[in-house]
Amino acid sequence: MFNKTKDTTQEKPVAGNGTTIINAGTVLKGDIKSNNDIRIDGTIIGNIFCQSKIVIGVNGDVQGDIEGNQADVVGKVTGNIKTKDLLQLRGECQINGDVQAGKLQIEPTATFNGQCNMSGSAQKDNNTSRNITTAKFTVERNINEVKTAVK
Repeated sequence: MFNKTKDTTQEKPVAGNGTTIINAGTVLKGDIKSNNDIRIDGTIIGNIFCQSKIVIGVNGDVQGDIEGNQADVVGKVTGNIKTKDLLQLRGECQINGDVQAGKLQIEPTATFNGQCNMSGSAQKDNNTSRNITTAKFTVERNINEVKTAVK
């Protein structure tokens, strides 16, 4: 009864839908790819690709690019950040790199050194610029046709 050995060959794999946590004091070298939330309180030397939310805690340090659906940064990032939705730069975070986000929220105590591109605004600006160029070309072509017809 108590002396039975457990047969581990029939254990079922656990379907993961929880948050991946890299604790303080942990250093990970290499890229991370995840479909679930990630919380970084340690050091990552590499890129992070996440289909969900990425949290860089107060002790978190990422030396690489970050790409995800949402990101909440309180720690340090040296690299570019790209989010489809909301990017929050909170507390005394330090960002050295470019950011691209659908929405951006920066607290007054955050430090951000880089360029910012808000994908919603960038798309509108591109379309407006394209329309102005097309309109200008059409007007110039029509003026030239009128000048030719007058001669």
